[in-house]
Amino acid sequence: MLKATEGRNIPCGRTVSGCQATCGADLARHNKTLKKDKDFIIKMLKNITQVDAKQQPQLELLWEDKEVKFDVSQLHKNLRSGERVLDYIYHIEDSKGNPGDTGRLMVTNLRLIWHSLVHKKYNLSIGYARIGNTNTRIVHMHSKGRSPSQALYILAISDGTRFEFLFTDVSGETARRDQPIFASVFDIYQLYQRTYLYRDLKLRGAIVQAGQLVILPDEQVFSQVQGVWNLSSDQGNLGSFVVSNIRLVWFADANETFNISLPYLQIESLRVRESKYGPALVIQTAETGGGYVLGFRIDPAERLNELFKELCSLHAIYGEQPNFGIQYNAQDARERLAEAAEEAAQAAQFKVENFEELDERQEREINTKLNSYLAEGCMAKTSSASSREEGDPVYCKELGFAMERIRDGYKLQDLWSVMPTKMETFE
Repeated sequence: MLKATEGRNIPCGRTVSGCQATCGADLARHNKTLKKDKDFIIKMLKNITQVDAKQQPQLELLWEDKEVKFDVSQLHKNLRSGERVLDYIYHIEDSKGNPGDTGRLMVTNLRLIWHSLVHKKYNLSIGYARIGNTNTRIVHMHSKGRSPSQALYILAISDGTRFEFLFTDVSGETARRDQPIFASVFDIYQLYQRTYLYRDLKLRGAIVQAGQLVILPDEQVFSQVQGVWNLSSDQGNLGSFVVSNIRLVWFADANETFNISLPYLQIESLRVRESKYGPALVIQTAETGGGYVLGFRIDPAERLNELFKELCSLHAIYGEQPNFGIQYNAQDARERLAEAAEEAAQAAQFKVENFEELDERQEREINTKLNSYLAEGCMAKTSSASSREEGDPVYCKELGFAMERIRDGYKLQDLWSVMPTKMETFE
């Protein structure tokens, strides 16, 4: 019976002995596949709150204004998003690092770039945040026949190392020696220092007045959210969010000076996580922004999700084209300098016929009468009682109030006008 059974076919198409071996292997493989799927689903559920954070694009770390770099390949061509060249200065030599190489100085809204036009691999980048001191000076070139030239001196400090740079004008044009060819460097550097709120995280700044955010140029406020708890302390602080196209601002309702201004450029990640206070918005700042982890709680959860989506969208849009806040037109600046120089030249012209000489004898005469009157008044205090009666106050019609009786020989005009009313001129 067994032999007959072993030889017949069963519905699966195999013999009994073959079916027992094959189906057992299939069942084992099936169970193993189910286990893998189960583990994958569990892992996916655990990371469900981080899916949105992984999908959001990572902004390029801002280093251009905070570092000093040398000989980077294609440095003058590979500008980061949002970086713009505001002025070019030609015929410039890096006298300390690359003497003899004529190059070009590029002034951007984040840094200074010099690159050689002779050797393509020679270049350098100086971030504005690393500049400690800068000025212009007149230097004497060592080459024969070279006249004194104007040079830009920069002292930079990066990672505890001091760097000195001297960018010299080698055009040989005498007119450039007296012109402010490096004026754009100073103007843009000052603008950079004034626009730090566009780039850097700021704690406890004067950014809120009377419950209203002080708006920056080109800044647009999209939404304001009240009832936001800052979870930086155990008890929490109740405040408000202000969401703009440049930054996220939170300030406490009880104390406006307790605030934070966080540009999107300094946000590394955004996510919603569970905390001991419930669902919270967690913001991780970049290393250049201090590497902080900030937590905020917003009720209800629907409003938290809406804000999270809005911030993710603005964060992605800002990453494509950041706004560093520096607006500068080199041509307009040169025109203003030319007008200022022309006004200074006109003011420096001195012509004797344009001035009138004053006769100081009139002033000395008036001062003499006033001094004499005061001296006689001091002597009258030591006189007899009759003189005291003469000093009784009388009503003056010209002034409209009572005053001391003027002694003989003097007029009210002599005592009232310390300076002469009409100054005569003489040739």
